Amino acid sequence: MPRRTATMLASTLVLFALLCAGVFLRVPYSEMSPGPTVNTLGDSHGEPVLNISGRKTYPAGGHLNMTTVRVTSADYQMNLLEAVYGWLSGDNIVVPHENLYPDGKTEQQSTQENAEEFSQSQESAKVAALKELGIPVATRVVVASVVKNSPAEDKLHAGDVIRAVDGTPVTAPGDVAKLVTEHQPGEPVEFTLVPAAEAAEAEKAQREPSGTTKVTVVAGKAEDDGHAIVGIRAGTDHTFPFTIDIKLADVGGPSAGLMFALGIVDKLTPGDLTGGTFVAGTGTIDDAGKVGPIGGIQMKTIGARQAGAQYFLTPAANCAAASADVPAGLTLVKVSTIDDATKSLEKIAKGDTAGLSKCDARP
Repeated sequence: MPRRTATMLASTLVLFALLCAGVFLRVPYSEMSPGPTVNTLGDSHGEPVLNISGRKTYPAGGHLNMTTVRVTSADYQMNLLEAVYGWLSGDNIVVPHENLYPDGKTEQQSTQENAEEFSQSQESAKVAALKELGIPVATRVVVASVVKNSPAEDKLHAGDVIRAVDGTPVTAPGDVAKLVTEHQPGEPVEFTLVPAAEAAEAEKAQREPSGTTKVTVVAGKAEDDGHAIVGIRAGTDHTFPFTIDIKLADVGGPSAGLMFALGIVDKLTPGDLTGGTFVAGTGTIDDAGKVGPIGGIQMKTIGARQAGAQYFLTPAANCAAASADVPAGLTLVKVSTIDDATKSLEKIAKGDTAGLSKCDARP
């Protein structure tokens, strides 16, 4: 066999072996890619994303699109060729599997966690939006969850409204832990509360819950430092003066909070908040209207621009990462609060874009 032919054959065999290795060799990585965007002012699967009843609403034009990221599933095993392709692709990001599914988290666990975060983000979006508009929202401290086999099991229940601990009124979740830890393990802790069933009935009727009862729990001992515990996680719940329903299927996580809040503000005020402009964005939001960072920011900016967005509301903490590779034609607007966002939208609507606070590559 001629040397040239033999060399070509050997090279072909090596290439074939490498391709086979690339296909069959599994690597501990996952992939992120741009997901769909949804206009919070519009419909999804034939239903309004935001449905407000019991309060006058106004037509809202333009776009306030929330953005998403697609990720490979927890049980997907990426091969080497897919990882290399993802690394070379401009629209995808390959990251260590552990980044998306830490501590061996299963697909079911991740889905459940995302659903809980999505639900909480909706609640906070409603509160932040109404506070931005000066509409009062009643807030109360509740039992968010009860630890299995803890002193509080079968005594306190998720949804119970906590009015006081040992007779001292509580106004924030942190008050509960503070008052419990003033005890020694083995001591009784008295909770003044409204049972979850009454609280749920009151919320359905859009009224403040009443009818308190007292429950005593004997404090247990924390394993780490021995302080007193009862085994609950306190949280907050709200009574809204009218009904706000947010419906969006197949989406999880907390990152749509800002855009939901802005959509609510737009529907409850005359005129178009965007001036008819296509605006997209992302960001968590808390009850006070503070905007927090999210993951996958570059995937979201790509998805937003592909959908037609001209402006992208970007959490301040994500600005540096987002600015590293901005899609052509997209302006990144830096926001830290819902008030920042509404003021930026007013400028966009008026065409006063020179006054916008924009992201740059500096932290």
